[in-house]
Amino acid sequence: MAGRYETMHRRSLSEPESFWAEAARTLEWSREWDSVLSTGPDGRWQWFAGGEANTCWNALDRHVRDGRGEQLALIYDSPLTGSLRKLTYRELLEQTARFAGALTALGVGKGDRVLLYMPVIPEAVVAMLACARIGAIHSVVFGGFAAREVATRIIDAGPKLIVAASCGIEPNRVIPYMPVVDAAIEIAGGVPATCIVVQRDALKVELKPRRYHDWNDVMATAQPVDCVPVAATDPLYILYTSGTTGQPKGIVRPSGGHLVAMAWSLRHVFDAHAGETFWAASDIGWVVGHSYIVYAPLIAGCTTVLYEGKPVGTPDAGAFWRVIEDHKVTTMFTAPTAIRAIRREDSEAKLMGDYDISSLKALFLAGERCDPATLAWCEEKLARPIVDNWWQTETGWPIAANPLGIESFPVKYGSATKPIPGWQVQALDPKGMPVEPGQTGAIACKLPLPPGAASTLWNAPERYAKAYLEAFPGYYSTGDAGFIDADGYLHVMTRTDDVINVAGHRLSTGAIEEVIAGHSDIAECAVVGMPDSLKGQAPLGFLVLKAGINRPHAEIVAEIVKRVRDTMGAVVAFKTAIVVARLPKTRSGKILRGTIVKILSSEPYAMPGTIEDPAALAEIERDLNAAGLIIP
Repeated sequence: MAGRYETMHRRSLSEPESFWAEAARTLEWSREWDSVLSTGPDGRWQWFAGGEANTCWNALDRHVRDGRGEQLALIYDSPLTGSLRKLTYRELLEQTARFAGALTALGVGKGDRVLLYMPVIPEAVVAMLACARIGAIHSVVFGGFAAREVATRIIDAGPKLIVAASCGIEPNRVIPYMPVVDAAIEIAGGVPATCIVVQRDALKVELKPRRYHDWNDVMATAQPVDCVPVAATDPLYILYTSGTTGQPKGIVRPSGGHLVAMAWSLRHVFDAHAGETFWAASDIGWVVGHSYIVYAPLIAGCTTVLYEGKPVGTPDAGAFWRVIEDHKVTTMFTAPTAIRAIRREDSEAKLMGDYDISSLKALFLAGERCDPATLAWCEEKLARPIVDNWWQTETGWPIAANPLGIESFPVKYGSATKPIPGWQVQALDPKGMPVEPGQTGAIACKLPLPPGAASTLWNAPERYAKAYLEAFPGYYSTGDAGFIDADGYLHVMTRTDDVINVAGHRLSTGAIEEVIAGHSDIAECAVVGMPDSLKGQAPLGFLVLKAGINRPHAEIVAEIVKRVRDTMGAVVAFKTAIVVARLPKTRSGKILRGTIVKILSSEPYAMPGTIEDPAALAEIERDLNAAGLIIP
């Protein structure tokens, strides 16, 4: 007899219209759709065409109307500033409606774009919801991007207005934002002419007349406005992700499908419910922040936590456990890199014992591949379900996970468990044919993609088709490689670009990293393919040790080399590894493997705009030089 998951998954693929119509009817629409699934003007799929709904109404107004006005909607916890703010649904609605009025007074209307250059503060959430309220399209740019990166997004999106903060705050520094905004506007030709600035206590800036408006001033005079109907097929937001050409790709999120996917996924994937506290320890500049800090928890009637801090250093590796205790967090979502940082500093989780985390039901991990050692550590220390889930900026919500709200499956280390209902996932060979269970292939999702997934790029529909649809006709190409085992579990091993060819053998860097990470001294690691005159490529390991490990590096490297050889065989030809202090990463935790490969090959590279700390890349280049590994 089929279980609940199997029945639901099968129905989502065979009867998608009725399946998603039922999900949509749990929300409020000002006009019901003409068709659930249809073909749009561009020849691609579209969801709920003819329907109209407002995301802000579903996230705030209906909850206040239905008696949740005094429930906490947003908790802002900032160890970086030593501040704590709490907003009820009624208070968040009042601020959002007022800021929507401020936007309207400055000429922003339905379909206009608004660019946000903001840190993790409540005003950023208010601004996003206010845009949704009036049908404007927000584009959040991660606070900390350089001026040229911001300018490319201004030029592409054509925003009518910018909302910015005076600064961002890191543990040891204040980052001025307005010089970046000024420079970006000049690069973009002097537009847009209007900018609203949140003045933070850590840095007050002088506002240029006519161009800049103080947040508090516009809020003091603004009149609140009501929600406007928004077509389900209209964009809710544009979120830029790095492109291989250097030109960022503007992912477009259709409003109606996103609304349905957020509500459905929070309940069925994350098993989170109204009245509970949901915490995604991420940044609003990333898709996780859009989906699971701002929209999904509020649409579901949860309390969402906005955390401006780090997993370690604010003040220590117990920071996450403190937040869980203080705010009675029920469900938490973070990146494996955050857990690895905690594990590196507090490998025995002694600081966890200082806090009462009994409220926590489950921990979800995503944003990069979760190595088995990290997942096993979490299972041992937390003694709760740990859910590795896999998805992308383009998809907007999990493609695969252990769906706790449907049916809980046994964990397989290294696997994101099974495809979520709505997603039909295959591992394909180069000709687009499914490979046998257990064989590695390119991971692709059969079309049409479910509600919430992007179906185009802003101003670049042809580029969307070329990037995602041409490699395997009838499928969305994820750019990831992996396999589906005999039990239907999906194992995402690496980006297709990170499959290395060693003497004709195609090897997953993720599989090698998995073996290395199992060594007791390793906090985290990365493997890249370095040029090799004999084999074409050879794997090179970068090892970050746990705090307090003082053994000779050569001894540890020798153990790692033997471990990989014993586990994976001599064919892997893993012979070289170096110990480094840290790995260069993007702000979202992804390791800059491609940039490291360019350094190894003495190829020119541009400093990625998303890099967490440019000094980390300089350190890697220094270490590679010292080891004599860079090809002149």
